[in-house]
Amino acid sequence: MSDSKENISDPIKKNPPKPAKLVGVKGMNDLLPADSFIWEKLERSLISLAKTYGYQNIRTPILENTGVFLRGIGEVTDIVEKEMYSFEDRLNGEQLTLRPEGTASVVRACVEHNLLYDGPRRLYYIGPMFRHERPQRGRYRQFHQFGIEALGFSGPEIDAEIILMSQRLWDDLGVSGLRLEINSLGNEVERLAHRTALVEYFETNQALLDEDSLRRLKLNPLRILDTKNPSMQDMVEKAPRLIDFLGEESLSHFDQLQEILKANNVVFKINPRLVRGLDYYNLTVFEWITDQLGAQGTVAGGGRYDPLIERMGGKPAPACGWAMGIERIVELMKEQDIVEDRSTQCDVYVLHSGGKTVVPAMVSAEVLRSAGVDVMVHASPDGKVSSFKSQMKKADASGALFALIIGENELETNSFLLKDLRKSGDQFSYQMEDLLDKVIDAIVSQSD
Repeated sequence: MSDSKENISDPIKKNPPKPAKLVGVKGMNDLLPADSFIWEKLERSLISLAKTYGYQNIRTPILENTGVFLRGIGEVTDIVEKEMYSFEDRLNGEQLTLRPEGTASVVRACVEHNLLYDGPRRLYYIGPMFRHERPQRGRYRQFHQFGIEALGFSGPEIDAEIILMSQRLWDDLGVSGLRLEINSLGNEVERLAHRTALVEYFETNQALLDEDSLRRLKLNPLRILDTKNPSMQDMVEKAPRLIDFLGEESLSHFDQLQEILKANNVVFKINPRLVRGLDYYNLTVFEWITDQLGAQGTVAGGGRYDPLIERMGGKPAPACGWAMGIERIVELMKEQDIVEDRSTQCDVYVLHSGGKTVVPAMVSAEVLRSAGVDVMVHASPDGKVSSFKSQMKKADASGALFALIIGENELETNSFLLKDLRKSGDQFSYQMEDLLDKVIDAIVSQSD
C-alpha cells in the first residue's frame, strides 16, 4: 500500500509563484492609444506634405549591413563610434546594424536598384531608427523620423524647396517658435583649406581642448565647432570660419538659396558655426531649433550631400534632404497645446439590448461602414447585456457624434433611434430603410 503522503499535492505546484511583470527596454517606448491620435494627425500631415511637393514613398529595411553606415555616415562620428546597435548574425556571420538614420539606407536602395537611371528622384520615408544613447526627453533609443531625399538635383532651388517644405509643415501644424539657421560647408577643396587652418588654430589652443576634441583634432576637426562644452565656446567662436574659405561657385549657390528663402518670407539666420553631425554633407546645411524642449533643441535638419551616392558605389550624382524627429515634434505640439484633448474613435456608436437586437445592430454597422462611416458596436466586457445608461456613457466617451440605438421596440417596428451626442442632444426615430440617408445627413449637418 502506498504512503498516503505521496498523494498530497505539492504546495509549490498548487500555488505557483506569480510571474514577474515584463517591461519594455529602457528608451524604447510603447505608443499608447492616448497619444496615437496625435501621431496619426502628424503622420497624415507629413504624407500630405510630401505629396504636395511630388515626393514618393520609399521603405527600407530596419536592418542593414553595417558597412552601409560605416561608409555612408563615416567612421569618425559619434553615431558609428558610440551609438549604433550592431551585432553579428550567428547564422551566417554577417555584420548587421539597426539603422540609426534614414539617408544612408535610402541611398543604398537607390544605388542597388538603379533608381536614378531614368532621372532624378524625390523620395520620402517614415519609420523607426535606433541609437544606443542615454534616453532623455525627445531623445530615445528607438525613435522615429520623417525624411525627405531629393536625389539627382544640383541647383540651389532644390535646397530651398526642402526648406520651404519644412516651413510649410510648421505652418500646417500650427507649431510656432522655431528658428531656422543655415550655413554653407562649401566643396571638398574649400573644406580642406579650412580644415588645415582649423587644425593649426586648435593645435595652438590645444590646452583648452577637452578629451573629445583632442580625439577629433586629427580625425574630424570640424566637429569640434559643434562642441557643447561651455569652457570652449569663446575659443571656438574665434576659430577660422569656413564661409571665409568659400569660392565664387559655392558663394553663388548660397546666395541664390538665401534669395529664394527671402522671396518666400522665410526668416533665417546664417550660423557660420553650424555643422551637421554626419560627414557626408557639403554646401547647404540647415537646422530648425526650438528653446521649448530643453537641451535637445534641434527638431529637424539637413542639407546637401553630393558625395554620398558615389561613396555608396553609385554613379556620381548630387543630392540633398532633411529629417525630423517625430517624438520631438509631438512633444512640441503638446507643449504648445495645439492638439485635441481627446481622440474620436468613431462617428457613430451603436447601442443594442442584446438577444435578437444584436444581428440588426451588426448589420446596420456594416452598412454604414461600407459608406465610409466609422462605427463602433457596443460589446460588453463580461458577456452580459449592459444597460442603455451604461452603453450611453461608453458612446459619449468614444467621442462619437451620434448614438444609433436598436432596442426591442425598434426591432418590432423595423426602426432605429439616432441621438445627437455633441450638439443638441436631440433623439429621433427613423425607419431602417432610411438608415444610410438619415445618418449621412446627420453627420454632414454636424460638420457644417
